[in-house]
Amino acid sequence: MNNRILKTFAIACALAAPASAEPTAKELFAAKKTPSPESSAPIGSHARGCLAGGSRLPETGPTWQAMRLSRNRNWGHPELIDMIKELTRFAAAQYGWVGLYVGDLGLPRGGPVSGHRSHQIGLDVDIWMLPASRLDLSRQEQELSSISTRRAKGAYVNDNWTPQHHAILRAAAQDERVARIFVFPGAKVQICKDETGDRRWLRKVRPWWGHHYHFHVRLA
Repeated sequence: MNNRILKTFAIACALAAPASAEPTAKELFAAKKTPSPESSAPIGSHARGCLAGGSRLPETGPTWQAMRLSRNRNWGHPELIDMIKELTRFAAAQYGWVGLYVGDLGLPRGGPVSGHRSHQIGLDVDIWMLPASRLDLSRQEQELSSISTRRAKGAYVNDNWTPQHHAILRAAAQDERVARIFVFPGAKVQICKDETGDRRWLRKVRPWWGHHYHFHVRLA
């Protein structure tokens, strides 16, 4: 009887022992440093998918600088890369900024990205609220943080919010390729209050928690 109990106990312990840890999807996708060789195409959904044939947003351009390059998240669908370049040119040409600081796009082959629920199929990008002051930041300087445009309490902007932020959001929303823009509630309230022209673009701007250091642009 004792041997039978010991044998049963040993089997139970073996079954209860954790299996060797398998790599997570985040780890597998992050390990790929280059895009796949196929033609570019988003696969799956924004929050559950991957990207074939990703394109890289260059580290620095005439009107932008990609930030936090140590993450290798400056990859997306070619249409996203083109939209980003156009938006940065607008910011520089119309409102006196030297350009835009561009945060996370996605990984070379898409897939889950730490710190994001989406950004998986190459159609999402975070644009920093921090106005670009120069576009020759060193790799170390590119690790700096953006600024918050949210007042501490209530759905309000703070003194960092400017008419230029409003105009750049409008330009992004009026691009036919853009499906949604996510920004914190105070910014949505403020732009609805201030907009005096064609207001149809406001439908694309959706209030979403956490988006006060950057706004999130999503292509269709």
